[in-house]
Amino acid sequence: MTALSKGANLPVDSPAVRVELSWSDGPGVPDVDASALLLTAAGRVRDDADFVFYNQPHHASKAVSHLGKQRAGGVVTDTVAVDLGAVEPAVERIVLCASADGGTFGQVPGLTLKLLDDRTGSEVARFVTEADSETAFIGGELYLRQGKWKFRAVGQGYASGLAGLATDFGITVDEEETAVPTTPPVPTAPAAPAAQPTPAAPPVAPAAPPASPNLTKGEERLPVDMRKRLDLRKQQVAVSLSKHGAAGITARVILVLDASGSMSFLYSRGVVADVVERMAAVAAQLDDDGEMQAWTFASNPARLPDFRIGELPEWTRLHVRCGELSLFGGKKRKKGLEDSQVDMRAVGIQNEEQKVIAEVRDYVRQTPVAAPTLVLFFSDGGIYRNAQIEKELRAAVEEPIFWQFVGLGKSDYGVLERFDTLPGRRVDNVGFFAVDDISTVPDQELYDRLLSEFPHWTVAARGAGIL
Repeated sequence: MTALSKGANLPVDSPAVRVELSWSDGPGVPDVDASALLLTAAGRVRDDADFVFYNQPHHASKAVSHLGKQRAGGVVTDTVAVDLGAVEPAVERIVLCASADGGTFGQVPGLTLKLLDDRTGSEVARFVTEADSETAFIGGELYLRQGKWKFRAVGQGYASGLAGLATDFGITVDEEETAVPTTPPVPTAPAAPAAQPTPAAPPVAPAAPPASPNLTKGEERLPVDMRKRLDLRKQQVAVSLSKHGAAGITARVILVLDASGSMSFLYSRGVVADVVERMAAVAAQLDDDGEMQAWTFASNPARLPDFRIGELPEWTRLHVRCGELSLFGGKKRKKGLEDSQVDMRAVGIQNEEQKVIAEVRDYVRQTPVAAPTLVLFFSDGGIYRNAQIEKELRAAVEEPIFWQFVGLGKSDYGVLERFDTLPGRRVDNVGFFAVDDISTVPDQELYDRLLSEFPHWTVAARGAGIL
């Protein structure tokens, strides 16, 4: 074991290490939380997903994990595990941080950082830190030098707390809003309705495409170009259903959108908004009222307002949004949101598919309908809650729900890829396929793949008495 002084470094030969932050517990001692930042050569995170902490304990690469706290003999230990072999090539530094809640690090006795070999548990290095008024701290860092990993004892404090530390490395942190007393608005008389001119002749309708023979409620309010796309896509959905012997079938359609941090690029490019428009045609063709219930999810699920065809442009603008990092609990609602919008800080950026699956199942049980339910579930992977997801989907076998999962170009879809082959189910209630870039998949091909298993499930589910 090597005792390090501030600024000292040593080579790391272990392929995987644990960084333990320990301190003495007692009255008046603030709670301390360990965390890690994965940085590029520029010394910045690539996005908020490169911050591993108690609200986001696993990096998508699985290279860094926050293992949580343990208490024994009056000593508290918080641990971060790092698999150096799994670190992505773009990451050159892993900064090991801590924050103090309810006080400063000067009130934390015996604060010590230990570097351990993850395989043997042996202690590689130890760094006893000294602090005063700081509320956030960089204890040490793992960094690449000429292709080899090294560890440095840093001991740098931040009086501005974890928010100040994280901001320095490129993490987006919402500032806490200061409550400002407001004066109640003075009621005013309602404005008089505008005078209606008397037309000299019947108005002439603007040029528009011929109405579709199965016009969906509200479709006439869409912009002309969007209405044309929707009409063509509804016909393509009908063709796909007919191919599988399900012409004229009806279903309740539920849309689920992954909003985890790794999805941010697909949101910013408009890929997810385009997916919503393409799925609107499925709802318009399958659902009697052309509506969809919708959820978004990351660390937590959130139900979105019901989707209605005539509100497609505005619904997409307001509700197709990626998750946001929330460092602290108990925040006020984010400023500037409309009443119907979800505060995405509460959704977070981690993958927790099993939570939204459970919430959708609850909704279907509580609001039964005569038609079956088709769930269109879009995710870019990074799945690690395999056992919990499998448990939810197995329990859902006896429910009138077909789960169609679509992978959006990443990888590691875990149990979703394997579910078709899992034994012990009366009917196959799950479909899955993945595409490298969904924006390049023609509409007819997308609908053919999306609707290939659902009709067969309806037949099997009726035979089993589920429908």
